[in-house]
Amino acid sequence: MAKVKEESSVTPAKPPPSLKKHSSSNGPQSGQRSIHSFFSKAPSNTTSSSSNGVLKASETSNAVNAMAKPAVPVKKPAFKKTAVKIVTPVPSSDAMGPSSSQENENGGIPEEVEDTGLQAPSTPAKRVQQVVNRSMAFGSSPSRKAKKVVSYAESDEDDEDAFDPAGINTQKRKLQRKSRVVEDDDEDVFVGGLDGAADDDDDEMDDFVVDDDSDAPAKPSKKRKRPTSTATSRKRSNITPPTAHSDAEEQEDDDEDMEIPRTSTAQQWKYDPDNTELVRPRPNNALKTPVSEKKKPKEKACKSEPEKRYPWLANLRDIDGNPVGHPEYDPCTVFIPPLAWEKFTAFEKQYWEIKQKFWDTVVFFKKGKFYELYENDATLGHQLFDLKLTDRVNMRMVGVPESSLDQWANQFVAKGFKIARVDQVESALGKEMREAEGNKGGKAKAGKDDKIIKRELACVLTGGTLVEGSMLQDDMATFCLAIKEDINDDLLPTFGIAFVDTATGQFFISDFVDDLDLTKFETLIAQIRPQELLLEKSNISTKAMRILKNNTNPTTIWNHLKPAKEFWTADLTRRELDCSGYFVTEDSDGEEVWPEKLQEARDKDNVISAFGALVQYLRTLKLERHLLTQGNFNWYNPIQKGTTLVLDGQTLINLEIFANTFDGGQEGTLFTLINRCVTPFGKRMFKQWVCHPLADAKRINERLDAVDMLNKDRSLSDQFTASMTRMPDLERFISRIHAGSCRPEDFVKVLDGFEQIEYTMSLLSTFGGGDGIVDRLIAAMPDLKEPLKWWKTAFDHGKARDNKLLVPERGVEEDFDESQDRIERLEGELQKLLQRKRKELGGNASKIIYKNIGKEVYQLEVPVAIKVPKDWQMMSSAQGFKRYYFPELKSLIRQLQEAQETHGQIVKQVASRFYARFDQDYNIWLQAVKVIAQLDCLISLAAASASLGEPSCRPTFVESERSVVEFEELRHPCMLPNVTDFIPNDVKLGGDAANINLLTGANAAGKSTILRMTCVAVIMAQIGCYVPCISATLTPCDRIMSRLGANDNIFAAQSTFFVELSETKKILSEATPRSLVILDELGRGTSSYDGVAVAQSVLHHVATHIGCTGFFATHYHSLATEFAGHPEIAPKRMQIHVDDDNRQVTFLYKLEDGVAEGSFGMHCAAMCGIPTKVIDRAEVAAREWEHTSRLKESLEKARSGCYIPLGMQSDVSWVLKEALHEDGVEERGLNVLMKAIASL
Repeated sequence: MAKVKEESSVTPAKPPPSLKKHSSSNGPQSGQRSIHSFFSKAPSNTTSSSSNGVLKASETSNAVNAMAKPAVPVKKPAFKKTAVKIVTPVPSSDAMGPSSSQENENGGIPEEVEDTGLQAPSTPAKRVQQVVNRSMAFGSSPSRKAKKVVSYAESDEDDEDAFDPAGINTQKRKLQRKSRVVEDDDEDVFVGGLDGAADDDDDEMDDFVVDDDSDAPAKPSKKRKRPTSTATSRKRSNITPPTAHSDAEEQEDDDEDMEIPRTSTAQQWKYDPDNTELVRPRPNNALKTPVSEKKKPKEKACKSEPEKRYPWLANLRDIDGNPVGHPEYDPCTVFIPPLAWEKFTAFEKQYWEIKQKFWDTVVFFKKGKFYELYENDATLGHQLFDLKLTDRVNMRMVGVPESSLDQWANQFVAKGFKIARVDQVESALGKEMREAEGNKGGKAKAGKDDKIIKRELACVLTGGTLVEGSMLQDDMATFCLAIKEDINDDLLPTFGIAFVDTATGQFFISDFVDDLDLTKFETLIAQIRPQELLLEKSNISTKAMRILKNNTNPTTIWNHLKPAKEFWTADLTRRELDCSGYFVTEDSDGEEVWPEKLQEARDKDNVISAFGALVQYLRTLKLERHLLTQGNFNWYNPIQKGTTLVLDGQTLINLEIFANTFDGGQEGTLFTLINRCVTPFGKRMFKQWVCHPLADAKRINERLDAVDMLNKDRSLSDQFTASMTRMPDLERFISRIHAGSCRPEDFVKVLDGFEQIEYTMSLLSTFGGGDGIVDRLIAAMPDLKEPLKWWKTAFDHGKARDNKLLVPERGVEEDFDESQDRIERLEGELQKLLQRKRKELGGNASKIIYKNIGKEVYQLEVPVAIKVPKDWQMMSSAQGFKRYYFPELKSLIRQLQEAQETHGQIVKQVASRFYARFDQDYNIWLQAVKVIAQLDCLISLAAASASLGEPSCRPTFVESERSVVEFEELRHPCMLPNVTDFIPNDVKLGGDAANINLLTGANAAGKSTILRMTCVAVIMAQIGCYVPCISATLTPCDRIMSRLGANDNIFAAQSTFFVELSETKKILSEATPRSLVILDELGRGTSSYDGVAVAQSVLHHVATHIGCTGFFATHYHSLATEFAGHPEIAPKRMQIHVDDDNRQVTFLYKLEDGVAEGSFGMHCAAMCGIPTKVIDRAEVAAREWEHTSRLKESLEKARSGCYIPLGMQSDVSWVLKEALHEDGVEERGLNVLMKAIASL
């Protein structure tokens, strides 16, 4: 045995390098075999190459096993023992020596070696298998860098494990096997980067790593001798150890799987001194690999589909058993068979209990210091964001650090996914304490479900219900909206709508009867642009669905709720709200007292049902209680007739108020131009001001007075802006504080913010005393000094900012003080213990200290030279030091850890009590926020007015019977930042002039710009802002209505002409004499006959019977002839210069009286590069076939005689017909008719 060990010790770790040209004379010559190689027959685990010259490692070993047990007993060669003991000669150029660390690049594990024609050295303790490579020269030397496959099957001649003297590998294998079965729930280490670790770490150095206590004597190996088998080693799946079967039946079975060579395999060892070629076996002598009797290793979860491990995922059903495609199928849930629950581990059960109710939600599961995604969620994370895919227990998994949760959750939300967060409700130590208390209490033995850390669903976040400031994209509100649609007795659609901004806790409710075009509904959707929709399944009209699709973002989340069950009825909603404790106050004696605005809607079934759907949905997201108990409810009226300028949904889009038509962004929009607010809550209020400009001249002038005052003396606005620029979003934060989910550092920001408001308002109070709107706002600010006084000394603000902990001052919270005292006492005892042990151990006392290593805190570090008691337990070591635990120290540490765990719970309770106390003054804080928001909006108007440049003016509002809109040298306000040479124009509608301007001109002459510019200027004036012109005089408009551009709507199944007429129909039904209407190229979506007819009829009705002001832009120049004498229609055109010879048009962009000579479409075609011959032919066709040209000629001929326009003829007919009725003739229409007749 000793001899064997000695010989094996001189075996090199790797074969010497192969040399194609040998300089040494001692080495075998090329093409020859050494004498030693003839006599050194390979051991029984070495085989010849297969027919292709190469065998994989597993094939080689299996072939060897087959060779080792022939059916007919073969006498063993007499020189077998000798062959084992002989050492292979080494070329003199490659001196033998100890292997270096660089040579052992695989951690000392020999790798695969290419065949060199020489037999590899045999190691008795571990048999080495060689792979033959026929591409190498026969007589070449062994390669130092070549790879060889090593089998670590135990030798029959030696019971010791030569490579594992301390049994470390054996212990490690056992631990690794155990870790795959036992759920290590308390582990904080994320293994996301270890996918494939079971394969990779086998070839790394850690197979040979020993304990930190490396200087301790090696323990005798406890590894029992494993019987050789055909099974593949778990640690090295690519190596099959040689098999030694003693059972005859097994030998027979294996022999059946093997093809018996027709010729003896001994032929390959035949020596012919005259023949230098290697005798190769025949191709038909290839050996089949015996089938392994051991089960294949279990496929990794990350490399298999979930459907394979969970068969019930292959045929998805919801929790009620409905398959996909069923009318009642609920995509939010998944059905798990009862038998499947019995097979789950405790952790799997905990996960699937939550996931089965949130199947369409990405669930972030807290695991130590990581949040992990499993199964389908893990696949999403891997596919979308390339997160590392691995497995946990029986589930595929990806994970992200706890600190970056918000970042990753944001990315999922941006993709339109819902996010659920499952948190640990106890720590590992808390679990141990819970189990210890259970044992002390004499409770029954805890089941396996109780032995894992408890976790609960913390919240579910969606794109429309985000509450954390770090996850919200901007300062604008995001709404989740529920819609209840019905039809009243007059067959008109009715809507009940409820929506909420979860970040601020503000609820809005709306109830209205709409027209058949759903104008109010479309306006509401365009104004708020909801991020999430709650719809009653199968109970929403096609028209409403089209409006929703056309006015929402691609990332909007659509939820179709089941009637009654998920979309509550009005009765069910009232019952739920009356018994859930949402509106119980201290003064109500335990009874529900609904907020005033919600109480007003109690009997309105539609709005209550919509609100019920919203409450039910928020309940599933774990948000409803925190939001409802704030009691922040308001009515929302999308069209506030009589008090505001109505901007319907289509007008907001056409005029680019909030989003441009280029890319849907905010660049170039009116809101971007005039929004100069510095506070987040001010920006949200200012958006409502833009949505609802004022229609009352008195209130408009009040705002303009404030703008003048602020711009006259900039000190007030400068002080306000300087103080409020970095103001946190207090409106959102006080909502978070009410919910008890505010961070300590944010709580300090809130207190500092209100202190800043209190200080700023004290400075602004010197500007008060008048009766203007600014004075009234300053006077309306509540007194914040008293509520803030207690908070200045309640806790340590510095620790809250730096340590993110609310540490109350001494005497504020008794339980906190007691807990803190206990921790300090235990820490003091630990220091006393250290001093005592220093005296007992002696030596250099300064080197005996406490060390914290990971979770093992307060390890007593002692120099190696100092002897310690035998009962001390060594925990870790370093160079020159060892670290210990002993019973007394462990007891103190345990007490300290438990005290700290209890203290952590008390800290949370203290924070909750602080938040509840702050929330008692919720109405005061909210009132202060609203006052600051309004001041911010006024200062924003002043800043926007000052930035318009020159000329700009304050608009003058007049009250007169006839509407008037007059601007002198008006410029488009949104063009000012980018266009320095914008050409201004005068606009005059109504008053002494005609109400309607019939605008004609060449293509691209600027007609649409004039239309939009006028409307935007009116909106700015009625918000209370200056206008970019020399002078502006107007009566307040009650509504702006628009029909612009040629747009179809494929998704709504609406053609271009259909869209035109739908918008026109709204104008004809909703416009009043105080409205401003713009119609651009009406009728171009159909044939010339129909287009001219529609345009002529609409223009006549608008000018004669409605009496509104506005523009009618057209390319039908015959209309100018038709309405030449109409008193309410004035022809206007865009000035141009035409070069007919070169077909060039110079656009002068100046509005002037008259009718354009033509549209000059051929000139525009030439300017765009259309070939000349095409344009020439088109010009001939236009002259011959253009209907409007022939119509114009006939009109000119008719005018030479006595021509009465068609519109006038219809009016005469209308007067005669209406005169016979009791109501008589409309006065406006009759007056216009009389003027028209007089003008003939």
